[in-house]
Amino acid sequence: MKKTIIALVASLVASMGMATAQNGVNLPYSQFGIGSSDMPYNLPMATRMGGAIYTRSGNNYINPFNPASYGGIEKESFVFDMGFNVQLNTQRTGDNSIYDANGNVGYLTVGMPVTKWWKLAGGLMPYSTVNYNSVTTQKDTSTYGTMNTRYQGQGGVSQVFVGSAFNIPAWKGAKLQAGFNVNYLTGRIQRTISYEFNDNTVSYWVNSRRLKETKLGNVLFDFGLQLRQAIGENYTLGLGFTYKPYKDMKIADNALIYTYYSGTEQLIDTIFPTQGQSVSYDSRMEQPHTFGVGLSFERNKRWQVAFDATLAAWNGLRYTEDESHQIFGQSALYYGSYSRAALGFERMGDMDASTYWGRISWSLGAHMEQGSMYLELADGEHRLDAWGVGAGMSLPMRKGRSLLTLSVGYDNYGSSDVLMRECVTFGIAVSSCERWFVKRKYN
Repeated sequence: MKKTIIALVASLVASMGMATAQNGVNLPYSQFGIGSSDMPYNLPMATRMGGAIYTRSGNNYINPFNPASYGGIEKESFVFDMGFNVQLNTQRTGDNSIYDANGNVGYLTVGMPVTKWWKLAGGLMPYSTVNYNSVTTQKDTSTYGTMNTRYQGQGGVSQVFVGSAFNIPAWKGAKLQAGFNVNYLTGRIQRTISYEFNDNTVSYWVNSRRLKETKLGNVLFDFGLQLRQAIGENYTLGLGFTYKPYKDMKIADNALIYTYYSGTEQLIDTIFPTQGQSVSYDSRMEQPHTFGVGLSFERNKRWQVAFDATLAAWNGLRYTEDESHQIFGQSALYYGSYSRAALGFERMGDMDASTYWGRISWSLGAHMEQGSMYLELADGEHRLDAWGVGAGMSLPMRKGRSLLTLSVGYDNYGSSDVLMRECVTFGIAVSSCERWFVKRKYN
């Protein structure tokens, strides 16, 4: 047990380092807000069901997207769940396209019982990623000649959470679970805009650069409820509810604007902060009221169909820079209504099957998002929607208590009029469920 605990702590530390490291994929949309997020599709468990996860609960995996699911952890058990993914990205605009690939840790979670009715879980997941590098060129021979504007950004946000779930006594044939998560968002995002004059003949046109660093360290909450109701001897109806309350938060920004000579990067003058100003100031981040509801219908130990719906005033966390600074000027991003729907089907493996193939579970699903981002550009308003499909299987290990989950998903995000991102994600998750708290009767 001591060796296992040490290994878990080492994995957590390594994962935190990987989660905050720069992502290898160029993500132009990550220059807005606090970056791009693949949640909940960074979990193979969610990918293989098309994102339908609000009613999912089991004794050998952790579902952090509905904290009530922790109630499925069995007594005398310890659950360790870890996932990895590899992404193949193609980004298109008009007739141009670019290809990128990247792999990273998807999540790391653990869960255990405290009492028969109280279960505890926690873990780490990457919340968002910032990584982009692009250049635009402008020419004006009568004034500055040729100017390159370079946009760069890197960093990201990680989510550390601790949650509890409670099994609540209910009427005959029903199982009721309620839970909550305490989430800590931490991360650092660095963004740069550089203006480089290449062939100008007018002396007063000099290179300049705008730097901004955003630091997060905020606590958020979310709540969940799951109900399973037996219908006759063979069927079960599942209901799931999730809620994230509205929260207005402060985050810290540091900024610097200066001019410099090209080549040697020698500083000429500092434009911001001026004398008496501070490089640090507070900006604003908001989480909207977010509601999720799930419905599942199961033919006991054979198959199930699940449907999820999510509604919010906007998607994710809204970042607003302090109005008295506006280091990067007016953003093209604005926030509007958001909705997501997901549908999944699973053929459930029979743990009592005489062959190993009969014990394998396989599933598939699809999802659609409306209003994941709104952009106000020169040619008008663009609402960026997303859709995707996924499939996968769970392979039982060690007499069915532990699982190896394999998944593959395809996601299409954005618009070909602006920029479209197509992403194929391969995922693998190891869910280890061991009995830790059983007292031996014999030596």
